[in-house]
Amino acid sequence: MKAIKKSSTLIPVAIIAGLFFVFGFVTWINGALIPFMKTINDLTDAQSYLVATASYISFVLMALPSSYILSKIGYKKGMSLGLFIMAVGALIFIPAAEVRTYWVFLLGIFVQGIGMTLLQTAANPYITILGPIESGAKRIAIMGIANKIAGAIGSLVFGAILLSGIDDVKEKLSSVSLKEKELMLDMMADSVLVPYLVMAIVLVFLGILIKEAQLPSVKINEAKKFKEGAKEKTSIFQFPHLWLGILALFAYVGAEVIAGDTIIAYGISLGFTGQQAKFFTTYTLLAMVVTYALGIFLIPKYIKQRTALITSALLGLVFSICILNTTGFTSILFVAALGIANALVWPAIWPLTLSGLGKFTNKGSALLIMAISGGAIIPPLYGRVVDANKHKLILNGMEEVDAVTIASTNSYWILIPCYVLILFFAIWGHKIKSWTIK
Repeated sequence: MKAIKKSSTLIPVAIIAGLFFVFGFVTWINGALIPFMKTINDLTDAQSYLVATASYISFVLMALPSSYILSKIGYKKGMSLGLFIMAVGALIFIPAAEVRTYWVFLLGIFVQGIGMTLLQTAANPYITILGPIESGAKRIAIMGIANKIAGAIGSLVFGAILLSGIDDVKEKLSSVSLKEKELMLDMMADSVLVPYLVMAIVLVFLGILIKEAQLPSVKINEAKKFKEGAKEKTSIFQFPHLWLGILALFAYVGAEVIAGDTIIAYGISLGFTGQQAKFFTTYTLLAMVVTYALGIFLIPKYIKQRTALITSALLGLVFSICILNTTGFTSILFVAALGIANALVWPAIWPLTLSGLGKFTNKGSALLIMAISGGAIIPPLYGRVVDANKHKLILNGMEEVDAVTIASTNSYWILIPCYVLILFFAIWGHKIKSWTIK
């Protein structure tokens, strides 16, 4: 592929940054959706975290099909199609609110996840190829900043819309009649109608914009492939460092989603109001943005990607232990600080994992996309641990309010094995190029 002139990539890069902004906005509103869904559908903690499952499980189901679709229609049409699918998912929220049925909400979130999977599978390699390969990391970092800033804005906007008055509603629910309770919850559910209708309109507009935009045409088979070891291996299963990288990325996404999506519900469990807690996801995302910017400056001129990954994993372990041993707003700040630990993990794991795959690079990339499903499994597991610990404490005679607080804090131990896996991959795992022990 001929190099694309810098001047000709400015507008395309800006458009793709807009896409990263979109799926950052959509992804990170889950932090507000989780306590909102828990209230209007009377859910347990474990059930409420199925919001994350519905969003991220699509990456397992659609990563490989997305690669096939893109091979047939190309990046540009694929990104446009992804936006249209996301718009359909947003529209599903309208009938979901009317019937106030949890599985219909989850269906809308899942459909949006399908669209985001197609977008991610297309936009990540496209922005890498769009320009000199040696500056690809810088472009990816810029995309990451756009993604997280959008997440911070989305969390604030939807937090203000969905969590406004949630504390008063929860207080009144225990003292009103069943008919009044249903009426209050129906009115609360209706608050998603306008924002999701607006979201659908914006997504359709962006889909048309991408379809009509003069984006450079780049075919998937033009992407630069790693050649090291390509002649020596005949199967994707012959690369142990790939599978260890997938496991590390799975653990990372789970930890990242916990840091962003549980922090609002965690704040509420500690006694903060919904109006106060709506800002907490923003703290996590701003921590990530600052660290992204620091990474652009430091890597690779001053520190190696491997060093950044080791440091990130160690910080994750330290912050996780601090969460378990603190209370109140201090504990909230340590959850938010996980954004610092998480920011450089994604850009570091990808090159270390894809190194040496040769002709298997495309398959390896699709499998890494599937590892995003860690966000579908680990957060609900956190919710189940919270429920189990809460019930145990209540059975031992503790008041429910205190039991929820203690259970929510202590259940963050689930982050520790995640960061241990990332640390193992950073130090040893990425070096294991063969299953044979010499």
